[in-house]
Amino acid sequence: MDEERKKLAKKYEKIKLITGITEGIISFIVLFLFVALGYSKKLEVYAYTFSSSPYFALLIYIFILGLASGVISFPVDYFFGYRLEHKFGLSNLTFNKWIAEGLKAAGVGIVLGVPILLLFFYFLKNYMLWWLWLGCVMVFYSVLLAQLAPILIFPIFFKFKPIENESLKQRILNLCERIGFKVKGVFTFDMSKNTKKANAAFTGLGRTKRIILGDTLISGFTEDEIETVFAHEAGHYKRGHIRKNIFISFFSTFAGLLILSKLYSFLVPKFGFTEVWEIGALPVLVLITSVFGFILKPAGAFISRKFEYEADRFAIDTTKNLPVFRSVMDKLAFQNLSGDEPNKLVEFWSHSHPSVKRRIAAAEKYYEKLVTPDQKI
Repeated sequence: MDEERKKLAKKYEKIKLITGITEGIISFIVLFLFVALGYSKKLEVYAYTFSSSPYFALLIYIFILGLASGVISFPVDYFFGYRLEHKFGLSNLTFNKWIAEGLKAAGVGIVLGVPILLLFFYFLKNYMLWWLWLGCVMVFYSVLLAQLAPILIFPIFFKFKPIENESLKQRILNLCERIGFKVKGVFTFDMSKNTKKANAAFTGLGRTKRIILGDTLISGFTEDEIETVFAHEAGHYKRGHIRKNIFISFFSTFAGLLILSKLYSFLVPKFGFTEVWEIGALPVLVLITSVFGFILKPAGAFISRKFEYEADRFAIDTTKNLPVFRSVMDKLAFQNLSGDEPNKLVEFWSHSHPSVKRRIAAAEKYYEKLVTPDQKI
């Protein structure tokens, strides 16, 4: 990127960072006061006026709280989720389409979340080891969703189709054969309907595993560059990152829920509640979880960055084309308006991907050890 684009990227990321931190702090304080000042208990009492069933009252409580939260946060979402993306030339969404996408996301969240919410409340109300039962359901549910998302959920938001470029398709198939990577399909999706950014991802498990490439990537990158991106995504699978993430998720889910249950039982009386299953006490769980998330975020970000470095090395192993790797990184940084060298503390604490500058430096170091002088491109 030229200096002007770098300044723009730095400004964009700074605004997003400050907005995210500010919104997180204010949300935490508002929710804390909502519980501490007794408004949560009042909302619980109001929810029970619609039905004596605790499960129906819970849904009423969540609906009212979610609606109020949506109304309060809408200005922030609009200015920093819609206007900001347009201001920096990254969004292709009209206002109506932006609203429609948000409603779709909310609808999918409700369909997926309500069953888990009701099961959680059932376990909380009937079992002392509610956290153990909930953990079992969450692990099963997450694995099931990982398998079904590519064929049932993602198509709600994007249209997927097999790559039509025969030359590119053959190169990718040849690469798959060379590295022993079996995949049901390589698909492109209409990412451009929402954004000018480019991206690719590995999705699914078992028979539904596939690599998806944004149409912005297909149209803006050369075949060599797309092959390198594909090799990177295949590297996540070949290096066992999916399996490792499932293991990490399994361990962290049960350990986290156990600690959460202990803290929740300790804090519930402090907020004036007598039972852990009181609906008005449930936001305390959200407060604890948000603190957990903040403290553990660097660990998750570190693991994610480690996996990205490993996938980069796999791409270099596969293509042995360092100049193309550099080109891919530079183009992605330019198109996605990513800072090439963010603040080290910010990157350590929250970035799931290493900075472009560090990724290129790591790739160059690895490339020097990998190839002999006569193999260098």
